[in-house]
Amino acid sequence: QEQLVESGGGLVQTGDSLRVSCAASGLSFSVYAMGWFHQAPGREREFVAAISQSGANTYYADSVKGRFTISRDGAKNLVHLEMNSLKPGDTALYYCAAARSTVQLRNFWAIEYWGQGTQVTVSS
Repeated sequence: QEQLVESGGGLVQTGDSLRVSCAASGLSFSVYAMGWFHQAPGREREFVAAISQSGANTYYADSVKGRFTISRDGAKNLVHLEMNSLKPGDTALYYCAAARSTVQLRNFWAIEYWGQGTQVTVSS
């Protein structure tokens, strides 16, 4: 059974760093571009970052450029999101997702798999 499972969320203070991870199982990890999205209470889910199948290409939302880094480990079927200089506005449920291309992830189009999410809370 195909599954994405996020981990690593938690409560941190403004300016802190945190890494969330996503473990993929039951799917051909190398076939998929991977992405991270977040959803704050009362708001729609938003794109955060995406990485291509090879890891050579990465994309970020303007709000996180220079602060967040997405990476993937093909040997372990993991994708990570390193978050630095966290702000209260980053507080949200963070979801991992898989699609056939980074274009699909960035445009919320034909995303094949979603994780259940991990909560990140940044206190002021």
